[in-house]
Amino acid sequence: MTQADGRAETLHSAHAAPARVAAPPVARPRPVGRRNACPTLSAPMETGDGLLARFRPVVPGFSINQARGLAATARRSGNGIIEITARGSLQIRGLSAETVPQLTMDILATGIVPASGVAVEVPPLAGIDPLETADPRDLADRLRARIETTMQGRVIAPKLSIVVDGGGRFDLSRLTADIRLRALERTGSEWTLSIGGTEEAARTCASLSVTEAVDAVIALLQLFADKGPGTRARDVTDGDLRLLFRQYGQSNSPVLPKAEISSGAGIHDLGSAGTMLALRLAYGQVRSTELGALADAAGMCGAMEIRPAPQHSLFVLGLDAERATRLKEAAATLGFRTEANDSANHIAACAGAGACASAFYSTRSLGEAALQNAPELLDGSLMLHLSGCPKGCAHPGRSAIAFVGTPTGYGLVVNGSASAEPEAYIGRGGVNEALAGLARLVRNNKHAGESALACLTRLGTHEIAKATQG
Repeated sequence: MTQADGRAETLHSAHAAPARVAAPPVARPRPVGRRNACPTLSAPMETGDGLLARFRPVVPGFSINQARGLAATARRSGNGIIEITARGSLQIRGLSAETVPQLTMDILATGIVPASGVAVEVPPLAGIDPLETADPRDLADRLRARIETTMQGRVIAPKLSIVVDGGGRFDLSRLTADIRLRALERTGSEWTLSIGGTEEAARTCASLSVTEAVDAVIALLQLFADKGPGTRARDVTDGDLRLLFRQYGQSNSPVLPKAEISSGAGIHDLGSAGTMLALRLAYGQVRSTELGALADAAGMCGAMEIRPAPQHSLFVLGLDAERATRLKEAAATLGFRTEANDSANHIAACAGAGACASAFYSTRSLGEAALQNAPELLDGSLMLHLSGCPKGCAHPGRSAIAFVGTPTGYGLVVNGSASAEPEAYIGRGGVNEALAGLARLVRNNKHAGESALACLTRLGTHEIAKATQG
């Protein structure tokens, strides 16, 4: 059984693949703008509620005053809706061409500096998590410096990502990455390099020293650039990797040390770093008034910092246990998810229709319907992915069950990403019954002690698709 916080959980079945159910010849919607480009402060993306700008701060967290300033800025320049993405980036919605320049100036005026260039990501608690294998920040800084000096003028894919993962309770093993470095021991002197996908799915290349790791990442980036500006890890062949890594010898694909993965929301003891309150955003969004109120409450509780984090989360740092409990109660009244066992934590939903021009349905409404009609699916063993279109922004990897918007209703994707071919199609008026059918399937067939994921895996794709057809 796997946890739901972004893990690419899959259904593996011995059943033969059935013919797909009732698949009409429906054209996939065309994404708005450039599919392979990311919205930024300087180049926001058109959505259903105006322009959307995305950024990642250079410093991992905000002071209390910076959080207040960010909330006020989003309210002045946009529609007051702030999102935290699956990777922990910030998005501000409802902007216009006239307000974007002021937004950028206001963000800089708060002291928040947006990162630029190739994304080099580290865990949100890097350097302060007592369970991490090694502090990845020095290696990440070395990589950023080398990339800036070495890759000037070279064009690489705008969505290319590099993860430097020191482990810990909020590690990045579940995030997809083109290039991944994972600490092998506590001194941080040895790292495993792999490419493509999540840590579980990645192709392991070599075990390297810090200097070798930096050199190898630069060599990979140069290879990507040589192959063309859209090249990603999936475009690199095994032959390319053998040639590139032959100087390091064969990797033994070592077993990586792991801390017990945290289930997310709630109070966490960070040892000498104090107590942290982890909050999840309902459907990845928070209104500026709610963020401002949270910042005020956090300040009154003595918090020092608020950090955006992967899986649509906010981490409040610098608390003690008693004040963390008080802040948790206040955050719950503001609509934040504060409990690790909240069933809603196991739903990944994009902005949906009304907010995104590419979306075909209201993901928030379907999420509420899933909580009411299909609680059996939300036991934490799988992520229910609600995607308004095949882009799959809320959960880019594979998921056990996904409802993907189409012009005529919903496509049911089993064990795949939102862009995969659906196993069944559901009309606009049939989605609640489809959810109820999946719930009945699990309820009527689950063995004692079996998770929803294990039950669906055992039953197979054909039974899952059939259960959604009424």
